[in-house]
Amino acid sequence: MRGDGLAGGEGGADRLGELIPAALRGMAAGIAERGGPVPAGGPAAVAAALVAERGELVSEKQGSNPVSHSRPAAAAGNGSLPRRGIGAEAALEELSRLLAAGSADPADPACAAHLHCPPLAVAVAADVVASALNPSMDSWDQAPVASELEREFTAGIARLCYPAAETPDAVVTTGGTESNLLGLLLARERDPGVRPVCGANAHHSVARAAWLLGLPAPVVVPCEGDRLLPDALAEVVTPRSVVVATAGTTNTGALDPLPEIAAVCRRAGARLHVDAAYGGMALCSDALKAKLAGLALADSVALDLHKFGWQPVAAGLFAAREAADLGALTVRAEYLNAGDDTEAGLPDLLGRSIRTSRRPDAFRMAVTVHALGTDGLGALVERCCATAAEVATLVENHPGLRLWGAPELSTVVLRPVVADETGDDELVARVRRALLEAGTAVIGRATLPTGPGGTDQLWLKLTLLHPHTTGDDYGPLLDRIAATAGAELVAGRESPVAS
Repeated sequence: MRGDGLAGGEGGADRLGELIPAALRGMAAGIAERGGPVPAGGPAAVAAALVAERGELVSEKQGSNPVSHSRPAAAAGNGSLPRRGIGAEAALEELSRLLAAGSADPADPACAAHLHCPPLAVAVAADVVASALNPSMDSWDQAPVASELEREFTAGIARLCYPAAETPDAVVTTGGTESNLLGLLLARERDPGVRPVCGANAHHSVARAAWLLGLPAPVVVPCEGDRLLPDALAEVVTPRSVVVATAGTTNTGALDPLPEIAAVCRRAGARLHVDAAYGGMALCSDALKAKLAGLALADSVALDLHKFGWQPVAAGLFAAREAADLGALTVRAEYLNAGDDTEAGLPDLLGRSIRTSRRPDAFRMAVTVHALGTDGLGALVERCCATAAEVATLVENHPGLRLWGAPELSTVVLRPVVADETGDDELVARVRRALLEAGTAVIGRATLPTGPGGTDQLWLKLTLLHPHTTGDDYGPLLDRIAATAGAELVAGRESPVAS
């Protein structure tokens, strides 16, 4: 029943050794209960099941509490908190089972909608240690070794992005959204009148960052094949622009032509930030890193290791070609980085982020790289990209599906043939929802200008981040997509609304 033991200090590791098996038992039971990539029934069914389950737990486990005992099961999800605990082991096992049973499982090949990776076990294990010791990365006295490990790791990431630069540096972020914010922030610190410029393929966080920073809305440049057009960029870029290019778009995984874009920026005297949150870790692969030619010409780069890096969220990184640019993040707080402390040699961690308290996320990333090496990570990236190429071939040969184009990374974009025959984008949307609600598959969607005259069409998307699958693992999913499209077409014709 004891639930107030500490994870650190004397006996902390032993207590974790007692509790972790309970959590894992609950997780295993929940996975078995779910039986697929996602719980069936959609949001309403999942919410109803949780309310029913929690109501039973309240009445069974807290029956001695008259308030809880009298509360109806339907009210169990009304936001009230239990007055009496049930103990650490029971709470872990029960709620871990609920979480696992009701979660999408990115380790299932049919869970392929988003840039949401199945984390490596070594990274999860490292995260347990980091959570137990709980270094807070805002001052050295809270994180003596964690700060040094972070420094070494981020220096290596900076050198990976900028192998020939004199003084590159990198910091840890929560992901591409924060990294893109930093890219625009550093540009604004150099020129308060800077204006963002990005492709129509850019991540939504670019426009959001401009808004947060009080900058003008980005100038949006046309794309072709989901890639920014350098000639169109040249017509709008000025010395006061910060251009945001993309190395791995969310829709298709396409990579902008970075050398040409960098040349346009250089001629105009504009700053260049590359959102390589998806594709950046292809730098670890000798076979793939040529796709990122020109990345080292950027002033700053966003990377995510919770995509091609197989880390638990969050695992973002922001690299700058010139370490001095990161000086814009400097801030003073007497209790965290007093001037006399830094003069005495204590590292200033507060200027390494726009956050104050932050987790030691670099630790599990560093453990993973030490375990696999950059060659090992690169091999995993290669496997995902190879699987995507295999799946694309299966789509091309499938009578019920159409392929958007050859994948550049690990995203395969496809469309049911019956949707083309009927011109029905709503059918495409219904296919995705039908598979989701059945608990059969989690697939993504992308709107692309592929219709008549460049009008938008809705496509389905498989983002393949499972490094241990092959194309054969996705053949049944492709068949299900085509069959579901056919069933939805028939259902739509028979519906009174449709008629």
